Amino acid sequence: MSLHVRSEEQTAGRVAAFVSRMRKPGPAVAALLILLTAGLLVYAETMAFVWDEGFHLIAAQLINLGKKPYIDFCFPQTLLNAYFNAAVLRVFGHSWRVLHVFDALFVAAAVALTTDFVWRRLPIRSWRFPCAVVAMCFLGLDVVVVQFGVVAQAYGSGLFLIVAAFRFAVRAIETESLWPALLAAMCAGAAAGSTLLTAPALPVLLVWIFLENRAGNRWMKAAIFLAGGIIPFAPEIALFLEAPRQTLFNVVQYQALFRRVNWGDANSHDVDVLTDWLASAQPLLLGLLAAGGLAFIRKRSGWTRQERAPFYLAGWLAVVLGVYIAIAHPTFGRYFVFVIPFAAILACVGFHAAASRLFSHDRPALALAVLAAIIALTLGKALFSDRDATNWYDYEAIAAKVDKVTPRGSEFLADELVYFLLKRTPPPGFEFSYSHKLSLPRDQEALYHVVSQDEVGKMIRSGVFYTVESCKDDFITDMHLEKLFPHQKDVTDDCTVFWGKVKK
Repeated sequence: MSLHVRSEEQTAGRVAAFVSRMRKPGPAVAALLILLTAGLLVYAETMAFVWDEGFHLIAAQLINLGKKPYIDFCFPQTLLNAYFNAAVLRVFGHSWRVLHVFDALFVAAAVALTTDFVWRRLPIRSWRFPCAVVAMCFLGLDVVVVQFGVVAQAYGSGLFLIVAAFRFAVRAIETESLWPALLAAMCAGAAAGSTLLTAPALPVLLVWIFLENRAGNRWMKAAIFLAGGIIPFAPEIALFLEAPRQTLFNVVQYQALFRRVNWGDANSHDVDVLTDWLASAQPLLLGLLAAGGLAFIRKRSGWTRQERAPFYLAGWLAVVLGVYIAIAHPTFGRYFVFVIPFAAILACVGFHAAASRLFSHDRPALALAVLAAIIALTLGKALFSDRDATNWYDYEAIAAKVDKVTPRGSEFLADELVYFLLKRTPPPGFEFSYSHKLSLPRDQEALYHVVSQDEVGKMIRSGVFYTVESCKDDFITDMHLEKLFPHQKDVTDDCTVFWGKVKK
């Protein structure tokens, strides 16, 4: 009898120990996160490449040379990511590779924070592990997150900062301490200070903390949030005090009035972007499961108000950011990267609601395997399709060719990426190539460091540039480069280098 009782006690002890372990992130979750991080780092150092990295890298390079954004060169972005990139290049060396490492780690950290939130906050304890893995897959294996999050733009850092702000906000309503509210504001402000695509998170988090506060003084938290949200914009404030017109042009006017000049039919372009999700498995599944998860929480979950509140916040962030990004003109699919972590949090609830009915309620392994396979295969197909796309290795070859054919002391015109690789400073007004599309009065061009397309053509025809490199067929044709230069070489399928004295 005593043996039987002892056996039952041992069994009960093992069960209690198992339940205790299940309340903490297990080795399997940690192993998956490590594997995902390794994959992101490998991709970041091999295939990851975006043309728009160029002007971000030039901005960081110029900052390290003592130049001031807005005042000394055109850079229509908020500044924290540029200053961060400059610091990384100064400390770790002048290379795109080191920046890609940091951005891959930012993405991995955002995935870890999202996964940890689901593990800790999902009220359905028996589904925490599979739902955490679902959130990890939707965010960490998303095609847009992988392709754009690990490059030297603000997608990776902004993603990490906005998820961190969300986590601090959830904690802020539960404690009397003001620190979580301050940190939530500073993270959200830093995200917007890196990319304005995340700006709506600031008012959403402020209103939510104020309305949902359950401990401490909500007015004090609101005040500390407002103060903390301003701090990350110190660079813009300082530059505005020094040069208000240039700062307003780069931060406000360019974004509101001039972004669309590069797109002849921006309306049609936006319609294509906003309907692309219908033809892609990942965003379609994410959207459907997120909507299902939100409906489940509202009507059938039986969760308490305290349990629902953080998931509602994720829903508000997903909706508000999604609408804000959708009305950017023009918008791009990669902009929606900031919606994905919050949609993924809701999608894991939708996964539980669907899988518990279609499959076994207590054994979600099959449903998890099917969903993870679909997400992973979609990513694999996208990366395989991109295997022959232009990348950093191609631009290293292009830069080497430009350097070889250009005599010392001669000017050359090239993509920003080439100037960065050769550690050369672009000619004044050529730091941001999109600005060539603008047509401004001469005094404004000088003030904002803008060179128009017509002026670029005049400079090429007058022989200012011994070498011209371009990967744009329309630019090559419009400028008649093949007729002007005696020598040319196709370095890649898309990019050509022209050099020699211009034919008069």
